Amino acid sequence: MDLSPVRNFGRFFRVVLAETPELRAIALRVRYRVYCLEFGYEPKDRFPDGEESDEFDKTSLHALVVHQASGEAAACVRLVPALTDGGSRLLPFEKNCLHHLDRERIDALKVPRATACEISRLAVDRSFRRRRGEELTRFGAAHDHEFTQDEQRTLPLIAVSAYLAATAMTELTGRRNVFAMMETFLPRLMSRVGIHFEKVGDEIDYHGLRAPYFIRTEAALRTMAPALKDLYAAIRNELAGSP
Repeated sequence: MDLSPVRNFGRFFRVVLAETPELRAIALRVRYRVYCLEFGYEPKDRFPDGEESDEFDKTSLHALVVHQASGEAAACVRLVPALTDGGSRLLPFEKNCLHHLDRERIDALKVPRATACEISRLAVDRSFRRRRGEELTRFGAAHDHEFTQDEQRTLPLIAVSAYLAATAMTELTGRRNVFAMMETFLPRLMSRVGIHFEKVGDEIDYHGLRAPYFIRTEAALRTMAPALKDLYAAIRNELAGSP
């Protein structure tokens, strides 16, 4: 990955905690457009309000990547804790992919439930995804942006910044043992910037072909590419200062 756009990312995007009902609704609408309308991972008829949600959302932390110029949400992500005020519960990947997990490998990690979490529902709105062979990201409808050349160069960092926002949430909340169900491209992408996930199960057709992965926050921060550490620090500071 070309890390030179990292220094410009903050000029065009900011990261915020979705702590209010209004901001959480924005995150759920991004998910609806990506998961229901674009990829059909979830049936759109289940969400007549245009907000994709499940039983984990009420006890999760949510974050948004916001485009500065338009004020629109470019991406969303959530952090699902394994231990809540209601006690311990299965994480989404445990509930939905139980028979595809490498239980021996996961048990060997010796992860306390109080420090375990799952990063999930990372979604980038299609109007902020540059596609191969396109000079501009123009998809019509309500989301039709013309990006400057400098903005275009930062678009591939949106998904990475959403992951960094989730990582910051793990650090800020002390939930530093992190699981995620990911398409294979994302671990490869993160590996290129020094963040190395451990695969802890088989691939499964779950919102597309995905596999379960694990990483400790300390390991991610230790091996992260130096240029990305600056972006992470900026995102962490933004989230720590959120009202």
